[in-house]
Amino acid sequence: MEVLYPRCAGLDVHRDTVVACARIMTEGRIEQHVETFGTTTSELLRLLEWLSRHRLTHAAMEATGVYWKPVWHVLEGHFELVLANAMHIKKVPGRKTDVNDAMWIADLLAHGLIRGSFVPPTPIQELRGLTRTRKQLVREKASHVQRIDKVLQDANFKLGSVLSDIMGASGRAILEAIVRGESDPERLVELVDRRVRAGRDLIVEALRGRPGGHHRFLLKLHLTQVDALDTAIAEVDLEVGESLRPFRVAAAQLTSIPGVSDIAAAAIVSEIGVDMSRFPTPGHLISWAGLCPRSDESAGKRRSTRLRKGAPWLKTMLVQAAWSTARAQGTYLRAQFLRLKSRRGPKKAIVAVAASMLTAAYFILKRGVRYADLGPDYFDRTDRVRTANRLVRKLSELGFEVKIHQAA
Repeated sequence: MEVLYPRCAGLDVHRDTVVACARIMTEGRIEQHVETFGTTTSELLRLLEWLSRHRLTHAAMEATGVYWKPVWHVLEGHFELVLANAMHIKKVPGRKTDVNDAMWIADLLAHGLIRGSFVPPTPIQELRGLTRTRKQLVREKASHVQRIDKVLQDANFKLGSVLSDIMGASGRAILEAIVRGESDPERLVELVDRRVRAGRDLIVEALRGRPGGHHRFLLKLHLTQVDALDTAIAEVDLEVGESLRPFRVAAAQLTSIPGVSDIAAAAIVSEIGVDMSRFPTPGHLISWAGLCPRSDESAGKRRSTRLRKGAPWLKTMLVQAAWSTARAQGTYLRAQFLRLKSRRGPKKAIVAVAASMLTAAYFILKRGVRYADLGPDYFDRTDRVRTANRLVRKLSELGFEVKIHQAA
């Protein structure tokens, strides 16, 4: 097999150690030098000096959690770096050691058998860290809200049955009153906004609970955590705004897609960047995101059509945005959802809508344009004969005899 990189290195990265193998091919003879380094800054600088001394041109490492990032930051700019998916470079079982792993990675890299993972530039990585942290904080807040509802149910308060959001203005006022010791439903109902749709008698019955000191303590504890998380989310939003400044035009163009908010646009930019040259076609981006069926075929039979394992942060955010845009009236994406829902079910339909949104984002970022909706009647316009036959068949089922003629 042809050797593409005669002077390269394979790095087996762990939390506390990095095993490096320098693979050098000269005059048809292969030399391999192996050494183990620590992961402190001084040790990584020693690794850089060791690799430079061997005059290497390329280096590859596995994507092992977050342990590869310090190594990448130190070596970036000095060598052509390749980050490999650990699932794609598995070694033959039974002969696994750290040294063998490093040598195996070096051999694969030398022959060009490693497909590099997408590693965005540093500004995008920093923005990605902020958007992912924000999502984690939002999840933690939702978890505390669920625990508050659980405490209310234990005290026989049915607040969630009469209010759509127990953490809204009315719900928050009632919760704080309960924490202060108020339990009279006639007084608690006075804190409910008049715009709440539920009737007064129904709300009074829902607020006829039996809270104890234990319940009040837990409610106070969870409300304090929610307030702290709200403060943290607000601070993260400010940092996201600052980090997003160089990419603000691209993010604003992404918000022209139905269902994509400012937060979702920032998350898209943080996950895929703004340079689409990394992905030759939108299909490559969709495959990387895990929004298409996996290739699983044997003996001419398709064994599975489950989604590929892709970028979980991007996939979940796009699916959430797709549910939002599927409710937007008068759009192509809603028409696509309804068209596929009747045949394939809502789950597969929403994944197809998410893939369409990512395709639109690809061309928006590549061409620097805004989203142009194809219209809710796109499928009718592109398939007039099928639509006409469907309508004729429907009228025939209703007892009408229809003859159609092509208009002049």
